[in-house]
Parts: sequence; C-alpha cells; structure tokens
Amino acid sequence: MSKKLGWFLAGGLLVALLLAGVVSSFASGSPDGLDYAAREGCTFNADDEITGGSCMLQQEGDHQLADSPLADYGIRGIDNEFLSTGLSGVLGVLITFAVGGGLFWLVRRRDKVS
Repeated sequence: MSKKLGWFLAGGLLVALLLAGVVSSFASGSPDGLDYAAREGCTFNADDEITGGSCMLQQEGDHQLADSPLADYGIRGIDNEFLSTGLSGVLGVLITFAVGGGLFWLVRRRDKVS
C-alpha cells in the first residue's frame, strides 16, 4: 500500500469516526419518510399511541435484533444518551471498516513471483 493511500484511508476513517461519534447525536428524532408512510391513516394521542384508523404501523413488531446490545442506535447499559449514541456510531464505523478492509485484503491482487 502506498503512503498516499494510507493517509487517505486514515483521513477517511477519522472523518467517519468524528461524524459517527459526534454528529450522529444531533440527528433528527422526527419520523422519516418510511415512518410517515407507515403512520398514514391512523390517529394518535399525545403519548404517540394509535387511537383509531387503519395503517401499516398497526402490523409493526419487534425485529429479530431488538434485544441486541446495539439496538435503537445506542449501547445497552449506558444511560447517557449522547455518549451511548456516539459510542454506538464509532463501534459501527470500526466494525464496518474492519469487515470491509478484511474483504479487500482477501480479494486483493497478488503479483506472482516467477
């Protein structure tokens, strides 16, 4: 690996870690497009519970990883929401970088020595 590529990868990893660790805590808590579409047709009370109507959200269930340590954009056991979200983002970036780097390492071209 060339020195320039190494610096480029290190810089990209640093930017991704900063974004995941700091900026992710400022993400909007408002429903996104899919949430909005799933709620369409139902009425809700002040506690955000369905009080009437018919919508996709009524069929909602927990996903298979709902009890995992990194569920809901945080780390279970850390009560500080800002810290929990930031650490979860940093851990996600590191895992993704490790898996991606490992895959690239496995499929890399190797010059044959004659």
